[in-house]
Amino acid sequence: MSERPSPEEAAIARAGLLEITDAKTVGDAFARVDEVDGVVSVLFHCTLDGYPGWHWTVSLAAVDGEAPTVLEAELQPGQGALLAPDWVPWADRLAEYQASQEAEEDSDEDDDDSDDDEDFDDEDDESDGEDEDLGDAGDDVYDGVDVDELAPGSEDHEEQGGADEDADDDGDDHLDADGDADGSEDDQQDQRG
Repeated sequence: MSERPSPEEAAIARAGLLEITDAKTVGDAFARVDEVDGVVSVLFHCTLDGYPGWHWTVSLAAVDGEAPTVLEAELQPGQGALLAPDWVPWADRLAEYQASQEAEEDSDEDDDDSDDDEDFDDEDDESDGEDEDLGDAGDDVYDGVDVDELAPGSEDHEEQGGADEDADDDGDDHLDADGDADGSEDDQQDQRG
């Protein structure tokens, strides 16, 4: 049966416990439990955040005629303590996950088969609505470029074309000048020869 520890047992147990944890995580000693012959456990309230219902347990060796000594100290859950869920091996978790994925794919395929015609009609209706929303804006909805202005025959395109032709004319003049220069060299060789 559990009872309150003696002041001597509580002091020795607390000293051993403070070797593994900070003093502010240890509450009052609240119970003493006789384990087996010569072993007594002293229980302290745990004040660690996130560990409600847990307690510190310090086991002492209590041999007749000898001073008690610390055997071990640990943090243990009490009744109503918050605990992690039971551990499930990885292979089992993977099998459950794969089964759930297959079941989800099967249900999606069933839904897709029954709703294919309706989805197709909905898509047609949505695309028709999008075309009507654009109206005669002329601008591409996504980047603001007016494709009609870039088409052949538009004014901007013709202006761009005129600039290109002027550049070609300049190039031809340059070639003519080179051609004249080449011709004059030929004339000079004829005069020498």
